[in-house]
Amino acid sequence: MNLADMLTFADIGQLTTIASHYHCECRHNSKHELIQSILVTLNRNDFIGQQIKSLPVDDLRFLNAILFESRSYFNVEELIAIIRQTSFTVVEGNNMKERLKDPSPREVIARFKKSGWIFNGMTPSTKYLFQVPKDLKERFRKELASYLRGTIIVVGEPAFYREEQGLLAEDLLLLQRYVHEQSIELNSESVMYRKYQQQLMESFHIAEPLLSKGGWRFGYGRTSHMYPSRLALMYDYSLTMGYMEEQGSKLLLTPKGIERLAQGKCEALVHIFRYWLRLYKASIPNITSLVYWIGQCAESWVTLGSLHNALGWLIKPYYYDTPDSILEHRILQMMMHLGLIRRGESEVDGTVFRMTAWGKKVADNGPFLVNDNTV
Repeated sequence: MNLADMLTFADIGQLTTIASHYHCECRHNSKHELIQSILVTLNRNDFIGQQIKSLPVDDLRFLNAILFESRSYFNVEELIAIIRQTSFTVVEGNNMKERLKDPSPREVIARFKKSGWIFNGMTPSTKYLFQVPKDLKERFRKELASYLRGTIIVVGEPAFYREEQGLLAEDLLLLQRYVHEQSIELNSESVMYRKYQQQLMESFHIAEPLLSKGGWRFGYGRTSHMYPSRLALMYDYSLTMGYMEEQGSKLLLTPKGIERLAQGKCEALVHIFRYWLRLYKASIPNITSLVYWIGQCAESWVTLGSLHNALGWLIKPYYYDTPDSILEHRILQMMMHLGLIRRGESEVDGTVFRMTAWGKKVADNGPFLVNDNTV
């Protein structure tokens, strides 16, 4: 439902509150005048742009989170959870406005109702739920994309770049073939012995350094603390899909995995991509929106530093993972492994990135990245 429809169903008390918030000049005892004056104000071409520049960064994060929610309605507990999730210390160096205090989640909800971003439902079954006007969400997404692109440094093509499109799916098949053909033993912590890991790396298209002892690794999948990130994703995916299973000290291919292997077909990358989003969402709650914004910002070759500056304010630190390390190692590196983005190195510009054609198509699905079946 769009803004005009929600204003029509809103009571005159909320309309008066919204009109007063924006200093609309109209008769407050006329619902028609209130609606028209609010629409004129909120439909101005520069309205969303002004909101992006003036709102506290926590409010922008909250709006960004709502943009990428597929549900139409939220109960108060869900909104409170989103508000708490998007309230954290701002990264130094970004140009977003720092918050001056920490209002309660209910105060935030009241403020967004007063400013016309949130409305109660219009039917008896939804009157205690909240919704955001569809057209405001679309305009905010468009204006924020324009704002972020304006902070990005676009450069020329680097001397060389790396692209891995399709290789993850091929290596997933190699992993499953290796498990089927070898008698793989697991240690007391259910981890493949290093000799097996090393043999796998020698057979893969893309090899990763094996993990050394010590260090901090958890939160990015069941085996993220056991194996390098790319291998951990393939391993977790195979377990979740029922292609592999751990039986005591053995790692085995299941009947389903054997059947899949006999077909010789690579897994659709979009399925692995969606699994990656779900796997990393616990540690990076807004990963869907970050992939979308990277797609908007990296249509051409752009510098890693400018991506940090443009998107760092959206990334919540996760224990010892900083926003910079999350963006570079947890998101961009994995997007490269998934074939979504190219990574280049330039003597002048340093590390640079550019979306692949397939990556742009996937990222442009925006709020429907996880559930859409058209990619």
